Amino acid sequence: MFRKVHYRLTLLCGGITTFLLLVMSLLYLYVSESGLKQSHFLAFQRDTGNLIANFEQQTVISHTWLAQMESLNSVTMSVTDNGVPLLFCDRAQDEKRERTEREALEYYRSHYAITTDSPFQSYHTAYPFTSTDGRDYYASYACIPHENGETEILILFPLENQKKQIQNQRKRFAAIDFTAMVLLFLFSFFFTKKLLIPVEENRLEQIRFVAAASHELRTPLAVILSCTGAIRGQNSAKKASPEEAETFLSTIDSEGQRMRRLIDDMLFLSHSDSHDFQIRSEPMEPDTLLLNSYEAFEALANEKNIRFGILLPDSPMPPCLGDGERLLQLLAILLHNAVSYTPEGGSITLSLSYAKPQKTGTARLYRPDFYTIAVADSGIGIPDGEKSKIFQRFYRSETSRSAKEHFGLGLCIAEKIVRSFHGSIRVEDTPGGGSTFLLQLPFIPAPRPAPS
Repeated sequence: MFRKVHYRLTLLCGGITTFLLLVMSLLYLYVSESGLKQSHFLAFQRDTGNLIANFEQQTVISHTWLAQMESLNSVTMSVTDNGVPLLFCDRAQDEKRERTEREALEYYRSHYAITTDSPFQSYHTAYPFTSTDGRDYYASYACIPHENGETEILILFPLENQKKQIQNQRKRFAAIDFTAMVLLFLFSFFFTKKLLIPVEENRLEQIRFVAAASHELRTPLAVILSCTGAIRGQNSAKKASPEEAETFLSTIDSEGQRMRRLIDDMLFLSHSDSHDFQIRSEPMEPDTLLLNSYEAFEALANEKNIRFGILLPDSPMPPCLGDGERLLQLLAILLHNAVSYTPEGGSITLSLSYAKPQKTGTARLYRPDFYTIAVADSGIGIPDGEKSKIFQRFYRSETSRSAKEHFGLGLCIAEKIVRSFHGSIRVEDTPGGGSTFLLQLPFIPAPRPAPS
């Protein structure tokens, strides 16, 4: 499925960018070619104007001078005096040239009216012209009156060089556009592939999540069904006694509680993935919350004969903004893991430290800082190769696979909470054995209440 999506996105991205490139290239070519033709036509008008002005100044017109004018201006000239062609025109005359000149004159007479204030005033007109054989020209017709009549001049400038220049420019643009199109599709291929990596990873993670959740739910469900069958006597000849039924009901209740905790954890992660749960920002006292967590887990630690201590700063910590309930949930996850994986006779230490925010500037505002919470135990520890994996969903260290009450979601939830606080969490080895979880959370001082 992702391969089809990848190809379609590549075609979409590459097609759109290629279409835009072609549109921009065509617009540029249109503007460039229009400007090129206009500049060439203006240059032709200027050159023929100068040529005719020089012609008017000549008292004697020689074949040599006419040939030189044709060569210098890359044009062909036809000169008639009182309707009689000059001999110069016959030196390279051929049927094709005669036909072209005749068509140019007919085109002029049919499309351009002769306008002059005086019959003795010369005039000339430049115009584009296409012959019947498909060749393009710039033509200029001039009429110069004199005492014995008038002289007509027809100048033709072939546009083969201009067309070659335009064709070469189009070929260059075609080559550039083709190369750019290939590069754009290659870029789109790798870009969309990289773009789809998080989506594919998320899909694979969802598949693994559903598979792991199904596996975790299958065990308590099988136990519940087995106990239900035993109570009803489906697997034996007689029903269970009241004492046995009570034991089975207790097991059903225990497994049901496990399923409820698992479902609650999965719902929390689902809300976290969809950014549907919010972190409240209200005044709280981290040291007080640590004391509450310590008191909540002190009895559980005593049952396992675990030394449980707490270290707080010497001076009371000022209130800061945060979500106290989420912080208690975070501490409960870490302390529950510490108690579960620390053997009897071990120790757990809960500590808090922070650098007092400094006042800066004339407004004496607090500079944001971080406070650090550490949960250190002397338990089984976490191998170095697994430290980067323990925050994944349903991941449990090999040394803790037998812990039935853990699903491998607690640390994932803890990381989600820490991220929502814009903090960080990491795990280190405790000196002498065990694991230490270090939390760094931003310290944002709570606003002081306004004086009444």
